[in-house]
Amino acid sequence: MNATIKILTVFLGITFLVSCTNPKKQITDSKDYNAFLEVKENEDLDFTLQEIKFWETKYKADTIQKSYLGIIASKYSALFQFTGNINHLYHAEKLLILANEARNYNSVGSLRALARNYISQHRFKEALVLAKKAFSIGEGRIESKKLLFDVQMELGNYNEALMNLEATKDMNDFDYLIRLAKWNDHKGDLDTAIRFMEKAKKIAEQENNKLLKVWSYSNIADFYGHAGRIQDSYDHYIMTLKIDPNNAYAKKGIAWIVFSHERNTQEAKRIITAIEKSHNTPDLLLLKSEIASFEQNKLDAEKYQEDYFESLAKKNYGAMYNKYNALIYADNQLTFDRALEIAKEEVDHRPTPESFDLLAWAYLKKGDTKNALAIANDKVVGKTFEPHIQYHLAMIYKANNQLDKVASLKKELESSIYELGPEFESKIKEL
Repeated sequence: MNATIKILTVFLGITFLVSCTNPKKQITDSKDYNAFLEVKENEDLDFTLQEIKFWETKYKADTIQKSYLGIIASKYSALFQFTGNINHLYHAEKLLILANEARNYNSVGSLRALARNYISQHRFKEALVLAKKAFSIGEGRIESKKLLFDVQMELGNYNEALMNLEATKDMNDFDYLIRLAKWNDHKGDLDTAIRFMEKAKKIAEQENNKLLKVWSYSNIADFYGHAGRIQDSYDHYIMTLKIDPNNAYAKKGIAWIVFSHERNTQEAKRIITAIEKSHNTPDLLLLKSEIASFEQNKLDAEKYQEDYFESLAKKNYGAMYNKYNALIYADNQLTFDRALEIAKEEVDHRPTPESFDLLAWAYLKKGDTKNALAIANDKVVGKTFEPHIQYHLAMIYKANNQLDKVASLKKELESSIYELGPEFESKIKEL
């Protein structure tokens, strides 16, 4: 598909027990998803492995046929999606580089494929160079415009992104509609974003396209969650799993509903453990750490964070987890400087409001409240509406004694606790 990423005294223990015995409305039912947690086979994965073997055999027998490289690379990219194993993404990159070298970087398809690989690696500036070159060649310009939109959004070049989006306008095109939804979500118009996602979903269903249905169901589930439509979100994660029983993204979405909405930490942990059997990525360790922290189990929370950094050390994830690293380092006075360093790297790599928020937050945690406020006012305020960033803004305003602005944000944040996570309930009350 072209479109084709969260400490123990007796008193604290009692507090936690009280909070968890008063859950919100029950939405999930383990009977809906238990079978998907116990899936022992992955037909799509097995088929992809067979395809790799087939095409690698053909290429070894005829190395002149460089077109095979792109096919094999696409299969390794699929393996990365199935398993979360970063090495598959890197292997796909190597194959795509060979394919582009064989064509002197003049094949639009190979250029776009390598650009998408770099997007997955968060190497956005390199992806932009390739996307521009693909467009300049002249073949398949609409597809190149779609890719340019994707890259420009990641880089915070929103005017350019909008121009590329408008150049691909087609209200009957799935790719256009999902990008239009992303643009409206970026502007803070979630209701409109959902309407366009629903239109895209209908196209996927009319075409009975499995890949498009899986993508649209799982992604619209996220949008519904952001809008507080938890039941709709849950229903669409289940719809995803009925088509793709091994979909780790949908299972993680259900785990979040169980944890954040229902406050059932034991069930959330059971789901995550099931996911890890076939799709093991560092972010799952951070979710386990967040759950342990909510349970006021400081030792486990710290242990999962240690496991997370150990996982990053074992495999080179590049800049893919910079955001998480900066936020973690900013919470420890011994690593403030490292948080600031990573935030500056992110601003250099992708000068988006989200990156500047990391920088402002790092300065705040370091004690430089004035610099944090200046960056936030200049680069963040009114440019993004993501709840975590709104919370950072409230904390920055509070540190600078701008309490009127804190009050206005607090009311908004109170309606975003599901998205933020249970721990933020007490944090928002303290604003």
